[in-house]
Amino acid sequence: MGDPILIEPYDPAWPTLFASIAARLREALGERALRIDHIGSTAVPGLAAKPVIDIQISVGALEPVALYADGLERAGFRWRADNPDRTKRYFREAPGAARVHIHVRSVGSWAEQLSLLFRDYLRDEQPAREFYAQAKRDLAARFREDREGYVAAKAPTVWAILQRADVWAQATGWAPGPSDA
Repeated sequence: MGDPILIEPYDPAWPTLFASIAARLREALGERALRIDHIGSTAVPGLAAKPVIDIQISVGALEPVALYADGLERAGFRWRADNPDRTKRYFREAPGAARVHIHVRSVGSWAEQLSLLFRDYLRDEQPAREFYAQAKRDLAARFREDREGYVAAKAPTVWAILQRADVWAQATGWAPGPSDA
């Protein structure tokens, strides 16, 4: 059991918090970070979210990890080598710091593009944003003390939104914009 799952109304301070962290990351990583993007729900204006800043750092290759892990460690983030998702390397804030999840992914990879598409679609489509917010509130109430249950129960909603995002991407000619930082 960990912290309860709380979905908060959108906080306009989230982009400013991201920008501050991203500047530290850019300084620590330089050109090793090909992109630094604000992803996840806190990156979508108007979307209710858990107050966790998700940041995606795109690199040329995930290995060797030392090429970017040293800089991230100096910037105050800890590698979670036990993360089972092999499409990324996952870092977290130091104990006591504001919640930040850093997802290091290979530039151009499916996982990298998927995160950007999901974010951009929700930024553009208010009905999808409202649908997702309500689903998260409902699931947070149901799984308040069960983070794994919450994530598993949210997956079908995420995939349903991604199906719509794919149609939207084809209709709009979507491509990722420039890096956020």
